[in-house]
Amino acid sequence: MTRNALVVGISGITGAAAAEILRDEGGFAVAGLARRPGAMPGVTPVAADLLDPGSLASALEGLAPSHVFITTWLRQATEAENIRVNGTMVRNLLDALRPKGSVRHVALVTGLKHYLGPFEAYGKGQLPATPFREDQGRLDIENFYYAQEDEVFAAAARDGFSWSVHRPHTVIGMAVGNAMNMGTTLAAYATICRETGRPFRFPGSSAQWNGLTDMTDAHLLGRQLLWAATTPAAANEAFNVVDGDIFRWKWMWTRIASWFGLEPAPFDGEIWPLERQMAEDGPVWAEIAARHGLAEPDLGKLASPWHTDADLGRPIEVVTDMSKSRRLGFTAYQPTDDAFFALFARLRAARLIP
Repeated sequence: MTRNALVVGISGITGAAAAEILRDEGGFAVAGLARRPGAMPGVTPVAADLLDPGSLASALEGLAPSHVFITTWLRQATEAENIRVNGTMVRNLLDALRPKGSVRHVALVTGLKHYLGPFEAYGKGQLPATPFREDQGRLDIENFYYAQEDEVFAAAARDGFSWSVHRPHTVIGMAVGNAMNMGTTLAAYATICRETGRPFRFPGSSAQWNGLTDMTDAHLLGRQLLWAATTPAAANEAFNVVDGDIFRWKWMWTRIASWFGLEPAPFDGEIWPLERQMAEDGPVWAEIAARHGLAEPDLGKLASPWHTDADLGRPIEVVTDMSKSRRLGFTAYQPTDDAFFALFARLRAARLIP
């Protein structure tokens, strides 16, 4: 049967990587939707606003996707607004696709905030025990991930397609202008420290420095999306997805420092948020970019310190169980330090860091 993928959020870290995997490893014809989708070889760009049903219907008119991958969200000032806006985007998308009757599977990417709570209540209150497992129920708190899921579940029951939900930890991958981008943020921070002689100081908590954690490579996430969309036993299930290794930041920080030729500053137990450390670094980055001929002089399009601070400042250890998908046959593995190094090499090749 013809396999046509629509990747929603093609301009983001997860969407771009998923499109590459679906195109190169899955044999899909791929279309990529975003407000500004850009150009990707072998991917049909679809420019549309998920909050504008008219433009969405018009943009999708010539498409009949069999598989839909939703990898996007819009950050709002409050969780109530997150729920309203992000739930509406999913509903508008699936409503616009309904007349075609072509959709056989919808995959939704959310994340570990399913277990940790939304940003305004992040890692607070009564949390489930780690490692997080998919059978741990929803928190008794408003969460836009739950609203997105409910829209997918309702449309699946109505229209007869299967679904999968994918919950990565912090995703490592390449996308300029992404709102949640730890890898590129750390690359920019390390570059600034090296170029200015400032100490390469871990910005987070003792719990993160000393405790165990894991992360998710964007291409490994893409492989789980492909696997779940094409494996009957994986239909109508939610899956955690992480690289498969665990580490402590006191080890990873030294590994990252070494890649950039830095000596990490000793950790003194104090939190040094990147949002504060990098608050005045826009002109510094512009000067570095001019000196090295970099492609992006706007630090705001590369770094998202607030998101990195939210992850590295958590007061709890976070590890994720992968047994559910392992039992069903998903065995992909990615050492997380290699994922960072591969990203840094891509950023250098694209002249985004010197």
